[in-house]
Amino acid sequence: MDTTKTDQPTDTAAQPAEAEEATAESGPNAVSDQQETPDPLETSGPADDIAPSPPATTPGVVPGAASVVAAGLGLVSLSGTWLGTMLQERKQLTGQIKAQSGSAADQISAVYGTPWHTTALVNGLFALAAVVIAAVVLLRQRRPVTAGAPWVTAVAWGAVALGVIGLLIAAAMGLDVFSDLPKVPASPNAPAG
Repeated sequence: MDTTKTDQPTDTAAQPAEAEEATAESGPNAVSDQQETPDPLETSGPADDIAPSPPATTPGVVPGAASVVAAGLGLVSLSGTWLGTMLQERKQLTGQIKAQSGSAADQISAVYGTPWHTTALVNGLFALAAVVIAAVVLLRQRRPVTAGAPWVTAVAWGAVALGVIGLLIAAAMGLDVFSDLPKVPASPNAPAG
């Protein structure tokens, strides 16, 4: 006794009738009966109650990308950027040009202080951008409709932490907390003679 199953139906009498109906409907002179197809807006019944509800909107790529960008900006605010380095070198060169005709304190401020403060300003702006972007992502993640993946929230919180640390360091650099500008020692007055 062979119990092998096949994909073909065993009732061959029903197959020719179904084939003839399919051929008649798909022929060139076939007329479609639009009264047989029900309007989806008019149908209602117990089947509609069983249908699954549409899924909540899934977060797109934007919150995840924004949180990663914010974390990158926070990290860059700590390590420095090429923009900050370029502006620092420009201020240093400008300070050297201006320092040729000034007092020693003005020269030191122009050559060392202004570039230092420029770097602090650029790093602070990057840190502020990181905090703002991460805060927007976190505020959007709090809504239940747009609640997304947990990693997005975790990266956004990391970006906030990096941004706040970057802001604190930039503020300390701008206020010369880490180190004062070098001072020129007072020279003793030469005796008149």
